Amino acid sequence: MPRAALRVGGLSIGRQQLGLALALECERVVCIAGGVSPAIIDLQHAAEGAGAQFHIISNARALVGLVTAGDELIVLGDGLFTSAQAAIDLLAQGQAVLVQPIEQGLAAGFERIDINHASAAALRIPGRLVEPLGELPPDCDALSALQRIALQAGIRQRTIPPLADGKLFWAMIRSEDEAHALEPLWIRQRTSEDGPLGPARMLARFAVRGLGPALLHSGSGGRVIAAAAAVSALIALVAGWFDLAALGLGICALGWVLREAAALLARVEADHAPVRRGVDSRAAYGWLLDAVMVLLMGWGMQDHAVHTAWERFFPPLMLVGLLRLLPRALGGRWRAWSEDRALLGAGLAAALLSGFGGLAVHVAAVLVLMAGIIIPRGEKRITRL
Repeated sequence: MPRAALRVGGLSIGRQQLGLALALECERVVCIAGGVSPAIIDLQHAAEGAGAQFHIISNARALVGLVTAGDELIVLGDGLFTSAQAAIDLLAQGQAVLVQPIEQGLAAGFERIDINHASAAALRIPGRLVEPLGELPPDCDALSALQRIALQAGIRQRTIPPLADGKLFWAMIRSEDEAHALEPLWIRQRTSEDGPLGPARMLARFAVRGLGPALLHSGSGGRVIAAAAAVSALIALVAGWFDLAALGLGICALGWVLREAAALLARVEADHAPVRRGVDSRAAYGWLLDAVMVLLMGWGMQDHAVHTAWERFFPPLMLVGLLRLLPRALGGRWRAWSEDRALLGAGLAAALLSGFGGLAVHVAAVLVLMAGIIIPRGEKRITRL
């Protein structure tokens, strides 16, 4: 199998490299391949859809006729799979040959450059340095040849950050076995977070790390899980309409976990390209679920000596409104818990089943209000000390 078609966590090496090229505003993409394959055709359609020209050549010497002296060339090694944003940042700094410490590079299978450095399989050079390729054998390795030519021409070296801290991923993948072996590490890195996590986020991350590779390889990625979360909100509404408010709240809790899992899967899938700004679907789903939960809590209190719709829906509306305001006053340690709608849905479902649904909503609203008043003051005292 061509290395460009190998997949790590559902993302092909070729698709990630194409995303790097487009993020660096490359106008033409050149693929060196022995022939046309479905994977290369997919890359061609993606490149042309983004407005870039796509060329397929059989050997490195053919670059001479495609690249002019006024061009600038970005070269990515066959099988290079990296943390996308890190590679973009390094190559965006200007012309350079990316290198790494010799011990780190040789252990990962990269080519030796000198006594202290190994290749990082990526470089950015002026187009005039392509001309010497015409004097080399047709079967020469493009990356290796251009790397040597660039270093002899005085192009500076730029060292990639160390990989030991686990925050940067920079690998050379040659086979399906190597790709599968790297998947757990890749998905773990893409789903790690610096801040504290709520219960739903922790559960979603555990599920994604365990089932994520299978879902991504089958094509059932973040969009499918997000659709399941949206459907769960609709099912919760239907359950509430049939006087099954506790069941509906439980389904809302499940829907929130699904939406958290979808967000994590989308983060893994989107590493081939810079983050696109637009509507935050996760935030939109949060507002939708809040509205559904207000309705369910109101419907669930119909049998608790509450006669008017205002009396039924006002307490849950205030509870959800206070939960929306509370994260603005809390530190990160408590914010993740206050934003966790799975925790709220499961707790209120249990209260409705036990017959204390109305009381639970009132008590929860008071506790949230007190937390917004007391906890920020406590954090300020600690800061002063």
